[in-house]
Amino acid sequence: MDLTERTVNKNYVYRGKILSVRCDDALRPDGRPCKRELVEHPGGACVLYAEAGKLLFVRQYRYAYGEVVLEIPAGKLNPGEDPAAAAARELEEETGVRAEGLRLLFTLYPSPGYTDEKIYIYRATGGRRAAAHPDEGEFVRTEWIPEERVREMLASGELRDAKTIAAVQAYFLSE
Repeated sequence: MDLTERTVNKNYVYRGKILSVRCDDALRPDGRPCKRELVEHPGGACVLYAEAGKLLFVRQYRYAYGEVVLEIPAGKLNPGEDPAAAAARELEEETGVRAEGLRLLFTLYPSPGYTDEKIYIYRATGGRRAAAHPDEGEFVRTEWIPEERVREMLASGELRDAKTIAAVQAYFLSE
């Protein structure tokens, strides 16, 4: 049985700088009409960097949750931007680390029930320090956390950001 649904009409409800919202008319696999609500997002890239037994994180206030969240460096893709270039850019902007190499670990679908967002998760290899230069209006604090403490944070649920959890788990599984 073909599981594919077919879009009949894309109906935009909102078009914004970071995301757009649609309520589409679609057809289910059995041919019956349905509505599908979708958040369009350009995608993002993030990067895990480790050095001397420590992992590099940033703390950043996240308005949607009303709290400061511990994450690996990440950011939104610019139109037409290569995800690896975005990951390298974000690592340097937010932390001042310039990666010598990047390897794609995997692509994460953070919530496939309502968004088309894809997050490209990279592992940086090698690096040299440069000056951090966050975007205008971006306030982040970098933290180097020992691997053993990160394991504890992962096990206790202290890490809450999905892309960070996935990247850290992949890192520990690859050891």
